[in-house]
Amino acid sequence: MTLIKRLSLFITLSMSLFSVSSFAQDFSDEAIASRIAPISDVYIDGEIVTANTASASDEPAEPRTGEQVYGTFCIACHGTGAAGAPIKGDAAAWGPRIAQGEETLIKHALSGFNAMPAKGTCSNCSDDEIIATVKFLTEGL
Repeated sequence: MTLIKRLSLFITLSMSLFSVSSFAQDFSDEAIASRIAPISDVYIDGEIVTANTASASDEPAEPRTGEQVYGTFCIACHGTGAAGAPIKGDAAAWGPRIAQGEETLIKHALSGFNAMPAKGTCSNCSDDEIIATVKFLTEGL
């Protein structure tokens, strides 16, 4: 007999706990939206428009120098030698390329060559900026 009483008590308590918790929740659209909303946002560089980056287009306001383009876009490969890119200042690596002529270097920089995509990774660089960057990479060699 005590087993039946205990089992009945357990069932009664379990049912009351579940019924109370279901009444405690708010099922309004706003409450549901706040419960399932993400806890944070992820922004990729360049996604957020700030006062410094706001402009009518993706084009820079003024031409960048070869050094600026190199320091922003080219240094990842030409500063480390990634994917076989010749490192800036390495005369041995640049020698055979320079021997082909500046026109060939510029053509490869603009159109891409081997692992390097067209214009490197600077899709909004003008041809003049790429030419200035090629000259910056090869100066003094």
